[in-house]
This record gives sequence, structure tokens and C-alpha cells, in this order.
Amino acid sequence: MRKIILSIFATVTVVTACNDDLLNTVNPNQISNTEYFKTVDQIGTATTGIYAAFQGNQMMGREYFFIHDTRSDDMKSGGGGLEVPRAQALAGTLSYTNFVVTEVWKGMYVVIHRANAVIAHAAEITGLSTDDQKKLDRYVAEAKFLRGFAYYNLAAMWGAVPLYETYLDNLANVQGKAESQDKVFDFALTSATEAAAVLPDAYDGAADKGRVTKGAANTLIGKINMFKGDFAAAKTALLKVTGSTAGYQLMPNYFDNFTEEAEYNKESIFEVGFLDTGYAWDPSGNTTGGESWMRSQEYSAIGWSNLIPSDNLMAAYEDSDPRITDTFWFPGDIFAKDKNGDGPKLVVSGGDGKTTFNIAADNSTTFEGTPQKIRWKKYSIMYKTNPGGFNANIGINYRVWRYADVLLLLAECENELGNIAPAIDYLNEVRDRTSVSMPHYGTAPVDAAGYPVTTKAEVRLAVQHERQVEFAGEEIRNLDILRWRKNLQLASEPISYFQAGKYELLPIPQDEFNTNPKLSATDQNPGY
Repeated sequence: MRKIILSIFATVTVVTACNDDLLNTVNPNQISNTEYFKTVDQIGTATTGIYAAFQGNQMMGREYFFIHDTRSDDMKSGGGGLEVPRAQALAGTLSYTNFVVTEVWKGMYVVIHRANAVIAHAAEITGLSTDDQKKLDRYVAEAKFLRGFAYYNLAAMWGAVPLYETYLDNLANVQGKAESQDKVFDFALTSATEAAAVLPDAYDGAADKGRVTKGAANTLIGKINMFKGDFAAAKTALLKVTGSTAGYQLMPNYFDNFTEEAEYNKESIFEVGFLDTGYAWDPSGNTTGGESWMRSQEYSAIGWSNLIPSDNLMAAYEDSDPRITDTFWFPGDIFAKDKNGDGPKLVVSGGDGKTTFNIAADNSTTFEGTPQKIRWKKYSIMYKTNPGGFNANIGINYRVWRYADVLLLLAECENELGNIAPAIDYLNEVRDRTSVSMPHYGTAPVDAAGYPVTTKAEVRLAVQHERQVEFAGEEIRNLDILRWRKNLQLASEPISYFQAGKYELLPIPQDEFNTNPKLSATDQNPGY
């Protein structure tokens, strides 16, 4: 499913003027809510508009991957090109005026606002045929999932945020902070549960590729319950994914999860579609063109290399783990390979006889005791194209959640419930991927690598290790750390700057205080 946008969503705006006629003026060039949302097809178009927000600059188009990656220990700065708001997030010095924090907050609420509009107006349509009613119910279920996804992220990163359970069409109905983080998680959980009851396991037509499924909703249910520490409920939801008629499975080739040619594959559970039409720099995904995203340009070797892998991440890989060469470019690698495996070298000759990256950002990552110019390969267009510097035409779809995530979450659930043996089985299933084929947990090589699995505490460390290397650079690590920290499951704190009582949550943006009369200074999260 690709983006189709109509500007049909009402926004609540404060206007300061003394002319009543001006305040009552209706824009003749804009479709009003009283004229729209009358048919099932219009509700369908509005639902597509929710997905479009995920392509925008505030969400997956740019800031979503930055907010998660700069808050994890997977990353370090690639050099002086890293902009100040992102460098602040990486260093743990951000404030309530930080641009990245503000943009992601706004992006989440755009998703919520659009989803609530679909849910509210769909309820007004009556007298439908059985087939049309079924379609309408599915659109509402999609909206509920997407709303639940947004509130899951907001609760995890900001805690008790303003909770809009219905469509906001009047400033008198603006909301203050929710009672607690759990209150927000619970609402996200309700949204996901209601979505799971209606969404299909899969879609028949190519036009519906990218729409969320029952598997995505049950994955969200599992993730929320794990944040809440309810591993039994999480296990129940996640087993519905492994048992789905959608037939989820691991792709034999790990790197197929990050290419344009293998989009919407059997491992993909929730995927955001992009096209190689250029990047529009649009905050909310409202443009009808420019449907690329900036990940490759921001991270890849011939690009800006604004974030590069941390020393800690590189040290986490076991010897001979093939995922490392599918995740990173190393000096001497060949990129933009043709069918014969030939392509230009990703190096230039150095005066000392060694080879180094020919890129502006000059920071290095220490790997195996040597500083090296290692760069991100996942979602880099360089696997098939020489970008030649700036290239914003990236059409590789973003796989938000993969089946491997579900398997490793189940491993964690089983272990936390005291079932060590099935937890190890799930871990080994991920390592058995054809292109990975790493030694099993519970064998001498993995014991020697520092990951024995004879106790619950040891299996917990193994799960955390496996999740870090399997999902490196996929915006999973930040939420994992937040969840493990909240549930007291970290053997040691991975974030160097972390201070209890401050960095558990992000600051509520100043823009929210400026526009929300229900918030006061005392509502700010601790430490800001």
C-alpha cells in the first residue's frame, strides 16, 4: 500500500483576533468534516492518511529512527555533521526544547488525531451492506492499531502523556497528563486488542500490502504487556503470531530484511512503505510525492554518516557471526555489486599502505582493538547503487517489526516465567537461520563466548545479547533498554550518562506547554 493523501483532517488552532466574522470564516478550498467521512471509501482514504503520517519527517521518514537510535547504546557520532539536537540526544544533554523530541511527539499525536477521526466518523455511517460493514470495521481496526502503536511509543518514552480517547474537535476538550504511564499503556493495549479481534491474518490483493494485520496487533499486545511485566499475557498474544495462518517465518537470507527487492516478505510483521521518488521534508506525510526516507543518506558510508556503530555494539558480536557483515560496511568491502559480485571498492588508498573510507565524516569505531571506519549497511542503498554523495531517493521499505522479534520476545517470556528450555529453543531458532547458522546456546562454543544458559539470570543475559546483535540499528534497542530498566532486568546499566530520576523518560516538549492550557510546569517529567 502506497501513500494517497487528501488534506481532510481538521486541526484545532488558536487564533487571536477581534473580528468574529474572521473567526467564523470557512476555507472554500478545503473539504470540511461535515462534507467528508460520508462513505466507506472516504473512511478508507482517511485511514490511508494515517499510514501517510508514518512516512513523514516527524516519524519514520527521519526523526523516529533518530530518537530511538540516539537514545540507545548502539550508536556514536560519525563526526561534526551530526546536528546539535541529535548530538544532545546522543550525549544525554537534551532539554524540553530539543527539536527531535518535539517533532516525534508531534508526529505521534498526528497519528492519534487522524486515527481518532476515522474511528469517530466511521461510527456515524449506518445502513451498510454486510460486505461494506466488514470493510468499515476493518478500517476502524487499522486505525485502532495505529493509535495503539503511537501511544505505546509515547508511554514508553514519555510516560504519562495527554490521552485522547476520542476525536479532538474543540480546544475545550484538550487533555492534561494521564494519571500514570500504566494508564497510557492500558489504553494502547485496549486499542491493540480491539484491533486484533477484527484485523485479518493477511490480505489478498497487492493493493493492500503494508496494511496492518492481526499478527501486528498481537505483536503490539505482546510488547505492551512485556513493558507492564505481564509475561504470561505477552506469551499468549505472541503465540497467536507464531500460530497465525499468515505463515510468518524467518527469511533464509538475513539481509533480505533490508533490501527493496524482498519487501513484504514472510518475516515482516509491520512494515512502512517507501518509494525512490525523493524526500519531501514534509513533517506529517501530506505531500503526494517524495515518498522516500532519509535513513540511507543519514547513516550510510557514502552519505552523511551522522551515526556510526558504537564500540560497545561491535564488541557484542561473537566471532564469525555472519550478521556482522550484513549489518555494517567495513574498509575494503565492495558495494553496488552487479550480478557477478563486482562493484566499486568502498576505499581509497592511504599513505600508510592501508585503506580508509573516502567520506567526510572521520570518526572511527574500535573493533578487535583497532579503530576502523565502519558504517551502517542496513537500509543503505549502497548494496545496489553508488549514491555519489547526496541521494534522497531511497525506496527500501522500513521493517518496523520482524518475526525474529516475536521469537526472541517469546524466549524472554518463557525465561521470565521459569521455562528455561523453551526459551533456549527460541534463541536457537533465530540462530538457525540459513544465512546465520551460529552455534547453539547451551554448547561449548557459546559458553566460551560468555553466554552460558544454565540459570534464569544467564538466559536473560543471552536474550539481551541476541536481541542486540539481531536488531542492531533497527530502533529496537532503546525500547528494550527502557523496558528492562523499568522491570529491573538489567545486570548493568548500558547508557553511560544515565541518572536515576532523570533519564527514565524524555522531557515533554515546551511546544506542548505553550499550546495546552491543561499543563503546568509541575507536569514536566523529572529532571528537566
